[in-house]
Parts: sequence; C-alpha cells; structure tokens
Amino acid sequence: MEPWYRLAVVIIRPLMWLLFRHDFAGREHLPREGGCILAVNHISYVDPFAAALFVHTGGRRPRFMAKESVFRIPLLGRIVSGARQIPVFRETADAGKALSAAVAAVEAGECVVVYPEATVTKDPDLWPMAAKTGVARLALMTGAPVIPVGQWGAQAALGLDKRPHLFPRKTLSVHAGPPVDLAEWAGAEPTTEVLRAVTSRVMRDVAAIVGELRGAEPPAAPFVPQRGIATPPGDERRSA
Repeated sequence: MEPWYRLAVVIIRPLMWLLFRHDFAGREHLPREGGCILAVNHISYVDPFAAALFVHTGGRRPRFMAKESVFRIPLLGRIVSGARQIPVFRETADAGKALSAAVAAVEAGECVVVYPEATVTKDPDLWPMAAKTGVARLALMTGAPVIPVGQWGAQAALGLDKRPHLFPRKTLSVHAGPPVDLAEWAGAEPTTEVLRAVTSRVMRDVAAIVGELRGAEPPAAPFVPQRGIATPPGDERRSA
C-alpha cells in the first residue's frame, strides 16, 4: 500500500465501522486480480467511503475517479492524491486526462470505481439517473469487466440537505452483481449510439441491484436532469 492509502485505511475504516452498520454482498464478483471497473450509483456524499470499504474488504484497492475540487481540500486532497485517486477535470481542456489516467490504471491491473451519473442523483425518488458515457468509453477502451454495484441507505445518513443524521446508526447496503454482459459491443467503434447503448446496459444492471435493495421496481426510463447524458435512441425519457 502507498503510505497515504494506508493512512486513509487507518482513519476511515474504524470510523465507518463505528458510525454505520454494513450490509455488503457480492464481493465475490470482484476479480481477485487484474483491471476492472466498478460502476456505482450515487445517492449521498457518504457513498465513496462505503464503496471504498466494500472494495477494500473485498481484497482490492479502490481507485476513484473524483472531482478535481476534492484534491484542493486541505489534508483530504493530499490524502486522495497520495492514495493515487484519479482527478476529473470537468468541462475543461484537461477533461480528457481523467479518462487517460483511468485507462492507464485499469490496464495496470487496478480496480477503478466510477460514478457514471457524475454527481449525486437528481432523481426525486433517488433512482439512478441517466448517466454520462465515460464508463462506456473506459470499458470499450480497456475491455475490462464492468461490475455493477448498487447501494442504498447512505442517503439517510447524509442526504441532499448536507446535514448528517448519524443516530440511530444507519445501515449502508452495498451489493455487487456479476459483470455486465457487453459482448455485443466487443471491438465496436465508440460511436455515439454505441456509447449510449453500453452506458444504458451498465446502468440497467446497476438500477436492478438498487431495485432489489429497495424492494421496488426501477423506473422504465431514467430521470434526465440536463443535456449531455446517455440514453438509448428511441427511449422514452423522464425529464426535469
């Protein structure tokens, strides 16, 4: 482990066990070695900590694609940078560097964690919303398995009001499923249609796991808060 990663483990792991109950399942779907991509739904600012613990206790070291602004936060920024997380520069000339860094990490055998929605969901019912195509680009460029991960419960501890509600202790549920079947697009050119279709397939599997956790059926079409998202051509869209 890198020293900063080791420090993060020493600090975060005891706090997570102290503050929350955990319902982890499906860690057997994480490859024991070799590059892989974890696609996770995003419901709370607690999510990265829950996902990190899930991956770490599954025997892998998570490499998150995180907003560049996180790297500028005193101390936290030094920790995430030293732990070799991947900064994402949105809508700037450096935006492509995150994808290149993620590709390099996967090809080096790392477990890269991606939030395809790029931000906490804006869906009024907290279902996974329509996602950007970065996860599809990463999958097509590396050929690495994409593991769908659904999580639920973190929103009760820290929701959109950004105020912690830690007591009574909340249960963080994080479940992984088998790799998404992307054989249909093996070797395909990353056209807009292909990227949308791959992204939709990934998010369909993620939403299905979230549905199992919630005991409810996911919406037939994802919520679309803004332009620049990925949904298959011809799909009916729920819009803001």
